[in-house]
Amino acid sequence: MVAVRGSKQFRKVVVPYRPMRRVTVGLVVAAGVVLAVVGSYLFGDFNGGQLQAQAVAERDRLRLEVAAKTQEADELRQQVANLKLGAQVDRKASEDVRGEVIELKAQIAELQEDITFYRGLMAPTGNKRGLTIGSLDVISTGAPREYQYRVVVQQLAVNHQVLSGYLQFNVVGRQAGIVSTIPLKDLSEQVGSDNIRLRFKYFQNLEGKLVLPEGFEPERIELLAKSTGRNAATVEKQFGWLVQQG
Repeated sequence: MVAVRGSKQFRKVVVPYRPMRRVTVGLVVAAGVVLAVVGSYLFGDFNGGQLQAQAVAERDRLRLEVAAKTQEADELRQQVANLKLGAQVDRKASEDVRGEVIELKAQIAELQEDITFYRGLMAPTGNKRGLTIGSLDVISTGAPREYQYRVVVQQLAVNHQVLSGYLQFNVVGRQAGIVSTIPLKDLSEQVGSDNIRLRFKYFQNLEGKLVLPEGFEPERIELLAKSTGRNAATVEKQFGWLVQQG
């Protein structure tokens, strides 16, 4: 061989020609690649299946917890509703009982007044005998300047006899700054005379409605009761203008 000056020389090696070896190596490499791909797929599928199973199990567990919590919340809401209803019932019952107690106390006080009243009629104490003016009530009707009145005239005696006589009822006040006295007959359509007739054995209630004129400011009520007959007596009594709410 002639060497060429100035050029690089490469060493040549002679190897045997084996075409089957290359094919075998290629097949082995291809099989390895296929196995690696299949193994990766199977490994990924296995891991994915495990993860999916874990996710499904976790989902089912959470569903059970949500159902349990929902049932617990419903039970608590029902308990709260029952407590509220019970509180309302207790409050209503307490209000009803309180109202009944107040009403019973009022009834007892009224009965005690009645007992005192009748006891005084049947067995008067001290020097109280004969005709007397018991009580006067003036009650608002809610209408402007309109009132209900109730007068009790009674006879205090041990042996009661029918008593006859009359009652004068006058309202005293001021009209335009001037003192004015107005008889009941000018204030009430139910009274037609200055002298209201009395006839009773134990007591007599006189009641009705009166309407005050515009500009009249009441100050007091003056009552005069007079019995007729053998033991005639005259009784006078004044009451301040005190109005009760109806």
